[in-house]
Amino acid sequence: MGLHGKLVASIEFNAGGDVFHELLRYKPHQISTICPEIVKGCDLHEGEFSHVGSIICWNYIHYGKAKKIKEVIQLIDEEKRLIQFKVIEGDLMELYKDFVITIHIEKNSGIDLVTTTFEYEMLNENVEHPISNLSLVIDIIKAIETRHLAQP
Repeated sequence: MGLHGKLVASIEFNAGGDVFHELLRYKPHQISTICPEIVKGCDLHEGEFSHVGSIICWNYIHYGKAKKIKEVIQLIDEEKRLIQFKVIEGDLMELYKDFVITIHIEKNSGIDLVTTTFEYEMLNENVEHPISNLSLVIDIIKAIETRHLAQP
């Protein structure tokens, strides 16, 4: 079994891809008010939310347990509406040697898709692929979409 992996999910986002990108880039701390059952907090530890090199800490619930992740923004591409985070501390680092999360907005036949990519290296062969973590991100995306579609 290989220790490197890549998971990709593209989810239709009917509230407009720009809405999602702007929220994630400039106001990620608001995600905890949109889906408080999953995201408990988002704190800026260094820099500014919208800048490469900034460090963000997320508190979230996974399988009923409180978890934490600290990540650095390593790439922002406005043209592709892409943000890439490298996990540097937290619960995921107990299982993975490297973990990079890329989120970008694509258009496919006039439909906005939020595409999330996990690229990772497991610490050993006994570690599971982070499919449940990707499912959690999908739940967050859908909660953001529902919230924005409900606004007048």
